[in-house]
Amino acid sequence: MGVPSTMVNIRDLDPSASPLDYYGSELRRLREDAGLNQAQLGACVFCTASLIGQIENARKVPTRKFSLRLDVALETGGVFERLIGLVLRSQLPAWFQPFADLEKKAAYISTYQAQLVYGLLQTEEYARAVLGVRTEGDLDGKVAARMERQRILAKKNPPLIWVVLSEAVLHQEIGGKDVMRNQLERLLETKDQEWVKVQILPFSAGAHAGLPGSFTLLRFEDDPDIVYSEDFVQGHMTANPDAIREGSLRYDHLQAAALSVEESAALIARVMEERYGNEPRPDGRTVA
Repeated sequence: MGVPSTMVNIRDLDPSASPLDYYGSELRRLREDAGLNQAQLGACVFCTASLIGQIENARKVPTRKFSLRLDVALETGGVFERLIGLVLRSQLPAWFQPFADLEKKAAYISTYQAQLVYGLLQTEEYARAVLGVRTEGDLDGKVAARMERQRILAKKNPPLIWVVLSEAVLHQEIGGKDVMRNQLERLLETKDQEWVKVQILPFSAGAHAGLPGSFTLLRFEDDPDIVYSEDFVQGHMTANPDAIREGSLRYDHLQAAALSVEESAALIARVMEERYGNEPRPDGRTVA
């Protein structure tokens, strides 16, 4: 027997408080309009009544897949598909949201990363390990928000993305060997994508133009270029021509010092095999 929605722990939401609160209030309203309790709707979208309740109470961040299933089950004409982008954007740090908005509009993205794989190329498991080090709130929501950023790669005309990674990124084991093996495999897949290029800055490069830290340049069709960098507190964006000139010059030097795309792929594959490719069996032998 289904549990009536009135018996489930419900708190009053202020729909104007946040995109997540608005999403939850709309879900509750449309579910009740459809004459369904939380368990019945959960059965329609392949989840538990508890999860429906958590989302309605703005205690859990929904995913895009969940939102698409809601639209089908409740025949809402795409209401939740339209809302989910705002909800996931709100899960990004407030200081990062303006950059994420510009990232979606950029025609060309060039980035140097000294410690981590660039967010647009991270696997879900790698992102979870990175975000799980120090995070407040719903980790699932934070991960979903990072994955949402990657939707720009599936656009009809995606931006050209050129990534220079320090070789250290390949060796810094984040999330364990399986996670790293899958992440490096993801980097190798870009070799066949004309709009994504990855170069590795090898240890042998010695002192280089990226020593001050990671940074990203965004270029647009009609708007001024942007250079973005982060410290441990927040990010910094500027369209100052001197900063853009300095960032562009540094990036040119980094590209020149980095391995070619083909050589980089070979190094990634070698590190993947040597550091993460072989797992020990219980008997001590290894398998590929």
